[in-house]
Formats: sequence, structure tokens, C-alpha cells
Amino acid sequence: MVATPIGNLGDLSPRARATLLEADLIVAEDTRRTGQLLAALGETRPLVSLHAHNERSRVAGLLERLRGGARIALVSDAGTPVLSDPGFELVQAAVQAGFDVRTVPGVSAITAALSIAAIPADRFCFEGFLPAKPRERRGRLAQLAQEPRTLVFFEAPHRIIESLTDLAAAFGSERRAAVGRELTKVFETMYRGTLGELAARASCEPDFARGELTLVVRGAAGEEPAEGACELDRLLTVLTRELPPAKAAAIAAQLAGVRRADAYRRALVLAGRNDGGADA
Repeated sequence: MVATPIGNLGDLSPRARATLLEADLIVAEDTRRTGQLLAALGETRPLVSLHAHNERSRVAGLLERLRGGARIALVSDAGTPVLSDPGFELVQAAVQAGFDVRTVPGVSAITAALSIAAIPADRFCFEGFLPAKPRERRGRLAQLAQEPRTLVFFEAPHRIIESLTDLAAAFGSERRAAVGRELTKVFETMYRGTLGELAARASCEPDFARGELTLVVRGAAGEEPAEGACELDRLLTVLTRELPPAKAAAIAAQLAGVRRADAYRRALVLAGRNDGGADA
């Protein structure tokens, strides 16, 4: 498992370079991207692709290569493999088959952003990409609104304004956050402020929505949600997938022992609704 640069080629460690060049085969998320990396190093190696659409079908063949004594290096397009990137099924299968799986650690956009966000990083959780559909995204954010740990997200440039706006609505516009843009690259920028400020800035600065983006959001203040509140959310999350909010709230209220009106308000939030209106 070899971590590769997320932008600056100088971040490729000597050990990572040696591992890539000693490999009998490099398994890459995108062989073109990895080919460019090798070309920048003045080297070539045998490459095979492994991505979200072919990983399952590739595993058996790669295990056969390992049984034949091949040394395989796995890389993603950038950063550390498996973290919101392909590779888990291969790693799991290799471990279960008894092969020696080792890591060559290095750059990760997650830790890079946390290190300079000026937001507590002693406890954090990585959420990957938020759902692309507005209703699903708002529902997920409603579930995370009371999470006390710092949250880290990836986001696509064309969705950053919508996501920051939804984050401000779900978490409160005064929640502190930071957006890392093009980390380690020529145009690296770290935007810091409240969610409200960042949403407004993203709306008026064209450069904000360009390049690779990593969001760091401070966790909710205060204690973790009460056990009853967590149980209500769990029930509503399941029930609202199959039932209208009113019906889901009526059932969840009885099971969780809360007022029906309170359950209904929470159901609307989890369903990504706004005062019962239609979703955008």
C-alpha cells in the first residue's frame, strides 16, 4: 500500500519511490495518472487498473499473481489508498489469503487539511463525500449536526456552494470550519471562518470552487446527544425510508417514548425537509 503525492511530487518519500520501482506490478486507480507519476520519476513499470467498477473482478487474478511470488504495489490517484479510494476488497482478500500486506505511509488530504485548519484534531471522523442529491445530503447532515468530533469531508468543486449552504443550515452558520483547496499544489489555499462566512465567500469568489477540496468542520459544542435522542434518530432514519414523515413520527414516538410533535419535527429534519416544504 503506497501513499503517493496529492500534488507536490516532492512529497513522494524515498521509500515509496523504491517500493514502486521494485514492484513486479503496480495496481493503480488510474493507470494514466500513475504512468504520469512514473514518467516524472523517469521510470516505467507494469501497470494494471483497479477502480470502483472493476475491483471485484480483478481480485482473483491479483491473488494468483501473489501466489506466483509477485510483489504488488497498490496506489490510488493521489494520497493514501483505500481512504475514499479503491483497494479495500483487494487488501481484505490478500489478508484473508495469508499474504503479507504492508503500508508505505505518506500524504493524505485528510491529515494535511486537519494539520492547518486551526480546528481541534485530537478527535475527528472522516465522512468522505456527502451525498450529491440535496435531500439525501441534508438528511445526512441532520444526522451529523450533534456530532462532537471534528468532521472531515471531501467535496466536488461544482457542489461546494450547495454543501456549505446546507452545512450552515444544519450545523448553524456560526460553526467554525475550514476549506483546503489544492493542498500541496501551486495554488494551495486554506479558507477559514464560520460556515456562513465560507458559504458567502464561495458564492462570490470563482477560485473557491476550483480544484480539489477538503472540508474540516468543528464538532458540536456540549455533550454528546442523549441516548433517547440517538434512538429516536435511529428509528426515524429507518422508518422515513419507507413511510411519510407523519406516519414515521407516530410510530417512532411510541417506540422511543417521546412526544409525537417532537418526533415529527425531527423526522422533517432527517428527511431533508424545510418546514414541511418540498426539497430543492
